[in-house]
Amino acid sequence: MGFARTCSVALVGVEGVVVEVQADLEPGVAAFTLVGLPDKSLTESRDRVRAAVVNSGGEWPQKKLTVGLSPASVPKGGSGFDLAVACAVLGASERIDPRVLADIVMIGELGLDGRVRPVRGVLPAVLAAADAGYEQVVVPECTAAEAALVPGVSVLGVRSLRQLIAVLTDEPVPDEPPDDSGRPDRLMAGLSLPGAGLGVDVSGVGAQDHDHAHDLADVVGQSSARTAMEVAAAGGHHVYLHGPPGAGKTMLAERLPTIMPRLSRAESLEVTAVHSVAGMLPPGKPLVDVPPFCAPHHSSTMQSLVGGGRGIARPGAVSLAHRGVLFLDEAPEFSTHALDALRQPLESGHVMIARSAGVVRLPSRFLMLLAANPCPCGRFSLTGDACDCAPSSVRRYQARLSGPLLDRVDLRVGVEPVTRSELTAQGVRGETTRVVAERVRAARERAAARFEDTPWRTNSDVPGHELRTRWHALPGAMAEAERCLERGVLTARGLDRVLRVAWTVADLAGHDRPDEGDVALALQLRTGVPRGVPMVVGAQT
Repeated sequence: MGFARTCSVALVGVEGVVVEVQADLEPGVAAFTLVGLPDKSLTESRDRVRAAVVNSGGEWPQKKLTVGLSPASVPKGGSGFDLAVACAVLGASERIDPRVLADIVMIGELGLDGRVRPVRGVLPAVLAAADAGYEQVVVPECTAAEAALVPGVSVLGVRSLRQLIAVLTDEPVPDEPPDDSGRPDRLMAGLSLPGAGLGVDVSGVGAQDHDHAHDLADVVGQSSARTAMEVAAAGGHHVYLHGPPGAGKTMLAERLPTIMPRLSRAESLEVTAVHSVAGMLPPGKPLVDVPPFCAPHHSSTMQSLVGGGRGIARPGAVSLAHRGVLFLDEAPEFSTHALDALRQPLESGHVMIARSAGVVRLPSRFLMLLAANPCPCGRFSLTGDACDCAPSSVRRYQARLSGPLLDRVDLRVGVEPVTRSELTAQGVRGETTRVVAERVRAARERAAARFEDTPWRTNSDVPGHELRTRWHALPGAMAEAERCLERGVLTARGLDRVLRVAWTVADLAGHDRPDEGDVALALQLRTGVPRGVPMVVGAQT
């Protein structure tokens, strides 16, 4: 009788659970039994592992073989257990010393020829192994850089099972040709996220360096919308841009991530873990250190937005935009159910998805930017002269964005058509991305210093009760906003959000506390009603 054990990791959402892979050999009719709640793809590993061992020069034991995955109560799926199963079997048959395997975590899929192929979710799997106290991890060579992001873990990247056997038995390591067919960027080509029609560029602007290939100075005019972008980036506030086609709404959205600060180390690991599970890490860039930009198509389903799918739920667009920007262009064209499903992640910063295989918690703290035309044809105005839409059609179109959803949006700005003089003016450009990003960075630092002993870092994170009781505006500054609450122009949530935006405006302007002008600008950005204050902040005031 032979017995050996090693470890792998089961992913539930973006969280990992270390799984002990045990192999037991007993006399009897040759059979291979896999137990421990495996799914179909994991059950098929029996044939993959057998072929890989034989084609790697090993001998398959002709005995009764039982492989157990513990804890048995945790659902397990995917091909990432192949490497651990193969080594546990080789340990039980004494091809490898079982004592060597006990404290190693192995993650990787096996080809029939013994090649070790990459799998999704290597980073969160290694993070789970490190949290559980493991210090040695074996992964496919092409994902070794991703695994090495976790401190305190020794990472071995291998190209084949033959190489791993040689390392574990102190034999000469054979040279193997690199396998480009299983690189993560090749996996992305065949990626199918939950739902249909996601149409997402998850790296987009956010994956570029902050050399700013998309410069804010390229946007012609739109001073009010530019101010809203700056306030949104500084405080993490959600934005709603409405105006005719061609006015620059998409240009502004694409440039929003470039004025946001780089991610901290902890935030980078969070974002990279989500993208790793989705199989959408940018090629050659194992660490995402700038805010991601996610722009789903308006035909996206609710599952593709918030996450879902068969079996254990996969991340959706709101999780792929974690710590970055979720841009919903043509927002009224999205289904009502998909838009209303955004309410919970907007408030809580995470998504809870219940499935028969278990409950998955996915992070989703993002900055949402909605863009919409005034009507289906896009030419509606107060006069309505150029619009061909029936009044009822205009009302239905504008009503697709529900009141509860818009109540969670801090900034609502109208985007006007660009005039001929603005478009043809020579040598007149707005501020560059670099200049605005520096002001945003300084404002974020002021807010972080204010919240130093709290769990919050931006003004949008602070609960309304804490904001009202601990961080007050100057006396009398909130009087007009409170009158708007009494008249029903603002809800209680809306009043809290006006105060949040006022603090962001004050941070950009360098004020210790919001004054009447800061609150007036915040109220104007919230309601869209002019209040006689200039739509500029910070150094522009």
